[in-house]
Amino acid sequence: MAAPPAPLRPGPVGACGLDEVGRGALAGPLVAAAVVLAPGFRDPLLRDSKRLTARQRAAVEPRIRAAAVALAVLEVDAAAIDARGVGWANRHAFEQLIDQVPAEAYLCDGNLRLSTARPYTAIVGGDGLVDVIAAAAIVAKVHRDRLMARLHDEAPAYGWAQNKGYGSAAHLAALRAHGPHRHHRSSFLHRILELPLA
Repeated sequence: MAAPPAPLRPGPVGACGLDEVGRGALAGPLVAAAVVLAPGFRDPLLRDSKRLTARQRAAVEPRIRAAAVALAVLEVDAAAIDARGVGWANRHAFEQLIDQVPAEAYLCDGNLRLSTARPYTAIVGGDGLVDVIAAAAIVAKVHRDRLMARLHDEAPAYGWAQNKGYGSAAHLAALRAHGPHRHHRSSFLHRILELPLA
């Protein structure tokens, strides 16, 4: 039996947590979120989003939103990722969110160097360590999953409602059968499927 996850440590009062989802997807945007939680907010499902089921994330996400002192979500679409790169997309999203969300401190998941005048701390694996980063990860993940379900209706052959734009076997097979859609990241497809760049 797996050990229960260690409890998350609270961020400093007034701290903003930032995280992103969708870096490695073949289709859809990168989505980042910034969250400042009310002091003392606790929830048994507030933990690393990767350790939660989709149903658990959907259950805790509205409670996070209700408890948020500040919250913002930002999307960077496939065309921008193709033009500037996914690393740029991640940095750009975090920099824009830091500018939008007033906070006492900024705690970012990962190891990024950001161009911002506001001081921030980057924490590798932060979504499994700090409550406000975990909250941001959950908000970003739920937002992106819902978006991919809507995009699925536009292009159901690719199965985005199930694979969320990631490279499942069925998604790759659909790409080979139908070619890329406008929501695909052509720069990623070139490497993975050896398709020509658009």
